[in-house]
Amino acid sequence: MKQWIKIERIPGVLATAYEKATRMAIESYYRPMADEIVASKAEGTILDLGTGPGYLPIEMARRSPSIRIIGIDLSPKLIHMARVNAAQAGFSDRLMFQVGNAARLQFDENVFDMVMSTGMLHSLKDPVTAVTEIYRVLKKGGEAWIYDPAKVASQIDRKKWRASLNARERFFLWGFGLFGLHKPIKTYEPDQIRAMIETTQFTNYDIDKVKDEIKIKLWK
Repeated sequence: MKQWIKIERIPGVLATAYEKATRMAIESYYRPMADEIVASKAEGTILDLGTGPGYLPIEMARRSPSIRIIGIDLSPKLIHMARVNAAQAGFSDRLMFQVGNAARLQFDENVFDMVMSTGMLHSLKDPVTAVTEIYRVLKKGGEAWIYDPAKVASQIDRKKWRASLNARERFFLWGFGLFGLHKPIKTYEPDQIRAMIETTQFTNYDIDKVKDEIKIKLWK
């Protein structure tokens, strides 16, 4: 029987190891992703769900001075890292990061021009509620881009990543059974995602599967 990985929040003890992995994907994944998003939405207020250490919002801020991004994540340690990273990049005035749950967004209705998420949907205990919340906080005419599973994992040199870990990080990854990252991640097929969306208020959407990555775009 397969043992699936389903981690809704990166445990604090794994945050630094996770940050090292995502940092390795800045050039190969987050920068091209930022180019694609900013080409479509170069201004306005954007919400990034499962922002981690904030590398995607930072790359987007580099490309457009007219966007403001709020990133949320369940991990306080990753949110702290995101704030530090944004400050070091000089974008603290346009990037805000806070601890938050995608299924219980602490925002008013109709406030975001865009909502984005990379690699988070499969980890949620209640993905339908999260999609419903996305609809609620989007402005009329706004759009959501959800990439899941995000191909960011395939951009990481696992040998180099493991070599970068210190003894403490190796110990906790071994304890969680994630050191080799060999356990499969349970993800959704397009038909399953379509069934989820059709239980929400979204009626205009597109689902595209390219190799192992599913791109979901929703319009309000």
